[in-house]
Amino acid sequence: MKVKVISRSVEECTRERSQDLQKVFRNYDPSLRPQEKAVEYVRALNAAKLDKIFARPFVGAMDGHIDAVSSMAKHPNHLKSIFSGSMDGDIRLWDIATRKTVCQFPGHKGAVRGLTISPDGNTLISCGTDCTLRLWNIPNSHFEYSNAISGSLEPQAIYSWKHAFWAVDYQSNGSLFATAGSHVDIWDLNRSQPVNSFEWGHDTVISLRFNPGEPNILASSASDRSITLYDLRMSSPLTKIIMRTKTNAIAWNPMEPMNFTAANEDCNCYSYDYRKLSEAKCVHKDHVSSVLDIDYSPTGREFVTGSYDRTVRIFSYNGGHSREIYHTKRMQRVFCVKFSGDASYVISGSDDTNLRVWKANASEQMGILLPRERKKLEYHDAVKRRYKHLPEVNRILRHRHLPKPVYKATLLRRTITDAENRKALRVKAHSAPGSITKQTLRKRRIIKEVE
Repeated sequence: MKVKVISRSVEECTRERSQDLQKVFRNYDPSLRPQEKAVEYVRALNAAKLDKIFARPFVGAMDGHIDAVSSMAKHPNHLKSIFSGSMDGDIRLWDIATRKTVCQFPGHKGAVRGLTISPDGNTLISCGTDCTLRLWNIPNSHFEYSNAISGSLEPQAIYSWKHAFWAVDYQSNGSLFATAGSHVDIWDLNRSQPVNSFEWGHDTVISLRFNPGEPNILASSASDRSITLYDLRMSSPLTKIIMRTKTNAIAWNPMEPMNFTAANEDCNCYSYDYRKLSEAKCVHKDHVSSVLDIDYSPTGREFVTGSYDRTVRIFSYNGGHSREIYHTKRMQRVFCVKFSGDASYVISGSDDTNLRVWKANASEQMGILLPRERKKLEYHDAVKRRYKHLPEVNRILRHRHLPKPVYKATLLRRTITDAENRKALRVKAHSAPGSITKQTLRKRRIIKEVE
């Protein structure tokens, strides 16, 4: 005769301290819990509601500029340091933790259109509409900070040129940097003249970015609605596509360096694979006015955009619609945006002279979490992902409060889009079979590709 008994050791059932929780032994057989899915659904619903209750994305504002913030740059070695340039020529180094100015870099006589930092974090390069390129030593000690605050900080070098500069970017691994103006110029830190120049057409180049994985690949956009790729090892540009509207900014995906996303004037962002530029990989919609700046998260899974419609949105790298929208009553047109180095915060610079710090996840609890708190939050995220397709959970997770002008503009854009689609269907129905072919939006916005 067999007798089954429960055998447990004393160590497993005894608490080490009186404050410890009593260990509970669970049988995970699903047949013992017929209401498990219903209970988890309620938990997912409550977790979605708690997200809305605790959504407080705005951390604080950094004020000090007296004109619109036009450009920003992250420090590669310090998470809490960020540089900003304004329309009046003022450049500042900010401490995000205290939200105060650390030091200023005076000297530009016009708008600062571009800022970039060398990979070693020792040199800041600024350019602007005053046709000058300035190289600055970044303070690394308290004594240097004190001298900078007292006004003794001077540029390491000043290069004057024939035209205004609109953007600057440094190689991720190298000693070269590029500037955008009437054409693309390649510079060396030790030379006062460009070492190389690229020109394709006669329109102004307004933005450029180096590829983070291949330092010799460079992408730029110009006012003739083109996006051009360059290889520094060649004497001429590689390829170019002409879009229907102008591209204001470009950002490469740091985890997938063959992909980049373009912030366009037609309210959308377009993700491309530079090996196949005939069509976009994904179209990111939701803004109701031109997108002015874009920056990828260090994880490569998300990017943030700033728009003329006075909002900041966060998109998934492969998502057609934004997962988050940030706005305040006082914030004006957003000219520049950046993800922090640890992907926890978003910094935006706008026309109202302020830099604002936002949480990347609106309801995330910042600070140190106990193990039990972390496990609970991870469980809440898991049940939300599991039941996000159900109508009630999806409605709560998807809802965002929009400013009234943005809400009305969204409805108007939807009405216009629906009318255009209906018109296209009617034209096709009353035309000869096969005479009209429908193109997807990913191809329709590209006029031609030029080799």
